[in-house]
Formats: sequence, structure tokens, C-alpha cells
Amino acid sequence: MQKRVLGKSGLEVSALGLGCMGMSFGYGPAHDKKEMISLIHKAFELGVTFFDTAEMYGPFTNEELVGEAIAPFRKNVVIATKFGFKKGPNDGQRWTTFDSRPEHIKEVAEASLKRLNIETIDLFYQHRVDPEVPIEEVAGAVKALIQAGKVKYFGLSEANAQTIRRAHAVQPVAALQSEYSLWTRDPEGEILSTCQEFGIGFVPFSPLGRGYLTGKMNETTTFGDNDFRGLLPRFKPEALKANQVFIELLNSIAERKNATVAQIALAWLLAQKPWIVPIPGTTKLERLKENIAAVEIVLTAEELREIESGAAKLKVQGSRYP
Repeated sequence: MQKRVLGKSGLEVSALGLGCMGMSFGYGPAHDKKEMISLIHKAFELGVTFFDTAEMYGPFTNEELVGEAIAPFRKNVVIATKFGFKKGPNDGQRWTTFDSRPEHIKEVAEASLKRLNIETIDLFYQHRVDPEVPIEEVAGAVKALIQAGKVKYFGLSEANAQTIRRAHAVQPVAALQSEYSLWTRDPEGEILSTCQEFGIGFVPFSPLGRGYLTGKMNETTTFGDNDFRGLLPRFKPEALKANQVFIELLNSIAERKNATVAQIALAWLLAQKPWIVPIPGTTKLERLKENIAAVEIVLTAEELREIESGAAKLKVQGSRYP
């Protein structure tokens, strides 16, 4: 497995990380804990050293899963988790309320450390920007945690360029995590240029379009009650059908490279910047191996131009969120 450094932070990780959310949350019922621990162990054996979780995944159970899984090789991996939400009323499972008050950040850090069973959080992201709390206060709170030895690096997620700049002035931002793939290209331009300016690593989540860019879905695909993709406009039948043009574009390259559509989608992302580290999630060993093999695929300048020119003619149908 190749290694990459997240910007100027010095934080070195595997060129491809593993997003662990889907093991416990978001895409249907939680998977068997022993099977997921085995999968994380296999990921490590195959060279993955960067694992992504959050308190709200489960909630809480994903951090516990990841903590138990990485215990045998804790010193050899980087663990990223997140703060920034709080449980709402009703059943306590809804995390629609922002909360990045400094006192809450400290509470989340302490709770996450216990669930993960670690002494220090390697990378602590603000999960989403809280409009009620100045980002300077958020960065200051994480800075205090870093000074106390509870956290090593500060990260943001889905933040705009101005927010990144303001936060970075208080506490250097090591990484920005936002959705980025061939069919979600919002970070291009100002966001990526800001990351480059300040030496901030970029961690694309959903680099395979929540599974769509694997080429395994079409307009007949259905989603269970616990799978939030069923609520997303981009996963409605008409959008699933219309967006097949992206799969056709990737497949034309994949056939020539003796690769899969998913591998070309990941290879394209890796080729964008040397400080980009995608974190595709999976619950299947075969998909894990397939994703990791994408690191070895080198797209030529001509192939990258072909993808770029082809994608420029296409328009994604359906918004990211309702």
C-alpha cells in the first residue's frame, strides 16, 4: 500500500483509508460485529492505516467497534472521529441538532476516547459547521485538547473556504473531509485551492458516490427502511437511470485497463492531488480488496483528459440531499 501525507501536517496515512460508518449505520441494519472486526483486521493486513468513524454512527456503536478492532495494532494506525452534533428529542437516535460549543467538544472527546479505548484521538473533525458557534471558538477548543494531549490533529468537514481560513488562523487544520467524486465535484475550485494554499489534506467521503459509482445500481435498485439513500433525490429511479451515463464513461476506461468501474473512479480521485486520501466504505471483503487494488492503477494524462472531457458533457440528475 502506498502512503500519502495529509498536506503539510506531517500526518502520514495509507493512500486509501476505510470509512467504517456503513458497518453500523446509514446503509441498512448494523452488520455482525465479529465479521466487521475481521474485515478491519484484513484491511490492516492489506496496508490500510487510516480508519474513519464518528460518535453519531450507530450512534456510538461504530466507535466501539473500531476501537475493539484496532486494539491489536493501535500504534500503527490513524483513527479519525468527529464531534459537532447532539441527540435530539424523541427517540434519541436523531442527530439533527448542531452542537459545537467548546464544553460539548471536550465532553465528546472524553467519551470518544473511552469508546475507542485509546489515549489520543489522531484526527478530530468538526462533523458539520455549527452556525451558532464561531469557528474560532471551535478551533480554540480543539487546540486546548491538542495541548492537553487528548487530540493530535484538527479537521473540518464540509466547511467553506472562509471557514477554513478562519479556523486555520487559530489552530492549523490538518484535513478537510467533504464529499468528492466524479459525480459530486463541489470541492473543485475554491475549496481545493484553499487546501493547497494552506497545506491542508483532503479526505473525500463517499468517493464511490454512496455505491453508485461501482456500476452495481440501476433504476430497479431499491433501498431498505434503514438505508438513508432511499431518501436522497439522487437515488430515485429516474435519477439512477439518467446518471448511468457516468457509469458508461468510467466503464469505457475500465475495460481498457482491465479494471472495474469502482477502481477507475477511485484512481481518478487519487490522480487529482497527491494529498487527497479517499475513504471508501464497505462491509464486504471482495469490495475491500477491489478498492485497495485501485491504488496501483495509474491513469495516463490522456485517460484523465478523456474522463474530464466526457464528464464535462454530463450533468448529474438529483441533488445530494433532500
